[in-house]
Amino acid sequence: MTTFFTGFATGFGLILAIGAQNAFVLRQGLRREHVFAVCLACAVSDAILIFAGVVGLGALLEIAPWFEPAMRYGGAAFLIWYGARAALSAWRGGQALEAADAVKQPLMPTLLTVLALTWLNPHVYLDTVILVGSIAASFPQPLLFGVGAMVASFVFFFSLGYGARLLAPLFARPGSWRVLDAGIALVMWAIALKLLL
Repeated sequence: MTTFFTGFATGFGLILAIGAQNAFVLRQGLRREHVFAVCLACAVSDAILIFAGVVGLGALLEIAPWFEPAMRYGGAAFLIWYGARAALSAWRGGQALEAADAVKQPLMPTLLTVLALTWLNPHVYLDTVILVGSIAASFPQPLLFGVGAMVASFVFFFSLGYGARLLAPLFARPGSWRVLDAGIALVMWAIALKLLL
């Protein structure tokens, strides 16, 4: 069980930092839109990447030199565009959590956005595939380590998505949404800048 819990702690620690994916899950949780589907998409994506790292895809990614720059520039472009959308939303304002007439986004565009935030982010590959994969290889039961990291992803994303409801009173005010959207824009642009540099 030590291997499992070490995997759990490692996986949890790697995804704890606020990034593009986490900010999106938080926003969906606050809006109460497609929370289960978004959390499931993130957790399953992480599980696939962790499994790939544990079974040795990390080494394969290291020998494909074209993959890293393609993911880096593609991910940066997507994050710049998504950050611009969040900045525009912050500029316009007017959102409130209790707005009964708020237009719900369709499921498919929401899922495509969260999958793009996940799969176009090179840091996801570095953290889940290469880092978790290399740490798991140092344990006698690497698959058990990987399972611990996978469980951590499910616990984290569902806690973030559904735990966001605790912040509902704060986000009943439109000003809070403007701050959140501005923060999301800054996070997206900061990650994009880091990728480009």
